[in-house]
Order: sequence, then structure tokens, then C-alpha cells
Amino acid sequence: MSEYIYIVQAERERDKCKIGITGNLEERLRTYNNITGKSKANGYSYLFSCEVHDMAKVEADIKAEFSRLREHKNREIYFYNPDLFEDYVAFIKKHSLFVKEIFIKPSEIREEVKVVKKITPSPEERGLNTKDIMQKAQRTKNDEFYTRYEDIETEIAMYPLETWQDKVVYCNCDDAVGDSEKTTSPFALYFLRNFKKLELKKLICTHYSGRVDLFNAGTKAYIFTKEGFTENLFEGKREMPKGYDGSFDHPISLQILNDEADIVCTNPPFSISRDYWRLLMESSKQFLIISNIAIVLTASYIPYFKNKKAWAGYNEVDWYLNPKRELTRAAGYWYTNLSVTDRPKYKQFKFILLKDIPDKYKYFDDEGVLVVKNCYIPSNYSGVFAVSARPILNGLLEKGYEIVRDREYYPYVNGEKQFAVVLVQKIGSEK
Repeated sequence: MSEYIYIVQAERERDKCKIGITGNLEERLRTYNNITGKSKANGYSYLFSCEVHDMAKVEADIKAEFSRLREHKNREIYFYNPDLFEDYVAFIKKHSLFVKEIFIKPSEIREEVKVVKKITPSPEERGLNTKDIMQKAQRTKNDEFYTRYEDIETEIAMYPLETWQDKVVYCNCDDAVGDSEKTTSPFALYFLRNFKKLELKKLICTHYSGRVDLFNAGTKAYIFTKEGFTENLFEGKREMPKGYDGSFDHPISLQILNDEADIVCTNPPFSISRDYWRLLMESSKQFLIISNIAIVLTASYIPYFKNKKAWAGYNEVDWYLNPKRELTRAAGYWYTNLSVTDRPKYKQFKFILLKDIPDKYKYFDDEGVLVVKNCYIPSNYSGVFAVSARPILNGLLEKGYEIVRDREYYPYVNGEKQFAVVLVQKIGSEK
């Protein structure tokens, strides 16, 4: 019997995917779609599928490799964005038990599924262009969940009040402002409530014209501007420019970003965060945003941290609310270029001599590169060594160390691939 590994995703759950095994791809997809009934709005489709020799072994290796990206330890749900998807597929294709890729094409009738042996179709083959994909991903992602008010409040409290004094704050990812707290996004609500305390000059928020009205603030895109404090929190100017969709990459949104904003503060869609980060970095504005916790191990973002254009904020963000106001989990973290001082997580570091690091927390890989775990840092080691995401998030780059490679590094031990890590070195050491 043939054995398969697959990556499947629901139409309305673009921030996650499922990686599993089956002996029958057609039947497995039919089972997924029976979960959602006949609704085509949230149907499942395969992002990737392939034949392997020992699916249980491959699945176990996937679980071990991407354990940090599993939403639940005992379930097959993994966090998803384009970078992570590329990592999943690359790992599977490089596995010694990989046989061949298979493309599963759903028919118009959900109960019937056709197996076609070909490579994964390009967006062009599916009748989509880049703009279609980005807008669809942004709409879906923004409809999935939003940041809790308390997480915003906890993070912003870590920065001195003068950070915001006389500044224009821009919330540009579906940050609706209605006529009440229930119709206002938590980011907008925080700055409206604290406008006077923070001594803001102006708050600008954009609302996306998505198919789901997340905040019951209307489905039409608009720009909300509050300039100067007023007792009525929701008093401000609303504009609906012709042709404006409220997306962060719309020319009008970009003009606000580049010409008016001082600090950007929002939760951009994880599913297209690469594009968001690129535009944000090009603007050279100050920012405090939430992104996937794994980006510090992802090639598209590592150069930002290496070149000191971004660093971790103070807190993780593990829980969000969906449109039904139910808790949903996603591994997020605050990232910023605002000054971070006296970081509490410095206490998690253990700077000690290399010889004193317990053997179970250090090893040399097949290339002779030192890998250390559990936030141990070899204080007397001048060579390049590897660390996981956690030391970077805890502020290692503020403790006299720097990233020395623009992409993630995969150690091999006796030919076996290990978890992705980042290569760092003590500043001033000979390269």
C-alpha cells in the first residue's frame, strides 16, 4: 500500500495548516471536507502532498523538527506562513524516505477528488496573480483573530511615556474605529483611551474592506484620524477615498506611512508578514508590531536582526480572540526598533565558561560548530556558535553578541539534521 505525507489547509484558517499521514489521499481530503459540511467557504485543500516509504517515520521526524511550531503538542496542527510552508516542504523533500510529490486537484463536486501526478501548480496556473494572493491572504488572516487589549497594554507599559509624546501613531492593519468599544479594534481603543496620557499628536487608523466585518464597524474601507484630545474617545475624522480598500500596501496607506506616521503599532497578518516587514523597513519608521515567534529563525527576517533594524520587544503573545470572541492560540511576539532597556528576560541567560556548560546543553556538529541550548552562553568562547530563537528573543544581541549569517543554520550530527538555529559570535572576535 502507498503511504503519503500531506499538508492541508482550510480556506478560513490561513494562519495554520495540518501535516499528516494517510494511505489514501482522496479519502483523507473527503474526510476533512465532511467536517465542514457542504460549505465551500471553509473547504480544505492540499497545499502539498507526496509519497514516502515510511510515513510514520517521516511524520515523527517532522514533529521533532518543527515541535516549536505545533499549535498543540498532541495534534497535527502547525502554524503557517509562506516562509514556514517553504521550510516544511523543503524538510520533507530532503528526507531520505521521500519518493515523489503528488498534486491533488479538488473537483467542483467536493465528494470526488482526482489525483494528478504533476508538480505543485504555480499561482498563474491557478488563475491568480500576486496581488490576488496577497489580498486574499490579508482578508482571511485579518478575519481570523485579533490581539487582546491586555496584551497591548502590557507591552506598551514597558516603554517610557516620552516615547509617544507629540508623535503620530499609525495603526494600519484593519484597526477599525467605531462609535463604541465593541466596534473598535483593541489597538485603536488603547490609543484612544490613552491619547492624553501618552500626549499623542495624532492617531491614524485604517479599516480594511474585508468580506467579514470583524468589529461590526462596516464593510467599507476608511481612514480614521484623531488629532488632539477630546472627551469623546471616538470623535475624529473618517474618510473613504474612492477606490481605497484599506490594505496596508494600498498607495494611500503607503503615503500615510511614509509622509505622516512616526510610530507604527499593529498586528499585521502573519500570512503575508514578509511583505509587511519589507514595506515597514523601507519606510524607516519606528514600530512596535506583533509577528510570528519563528521569524528570528527565518531567512527573510534574519538580516533585519543582524543589521540591527529590528529586535524583540518584551513579551510573547500566545492568545488571541476570533470573531466569536473565543480564545485561539498562535505563537506571536512583539518586535520593535524602539529602545529596549533593562529587559527582564536577561535573567534567563546563563553566561558561564564553556567547560561548565552541562554536556546535555552543548555539542559540536559535523562541521565543528558549537551549538548551545537552554540559554547557556559560553562566556569565554570567541568562535562562531549557534543558538535557538529563545536567546535572540531574550536580548542576546544587546549583550555583546551579533548574528554572523543572513539565514538560518541547520546543524547535522552523524548525518542527522537538527533544529534550525542562528549563528552568533561575540562582537570584536576574529571572524
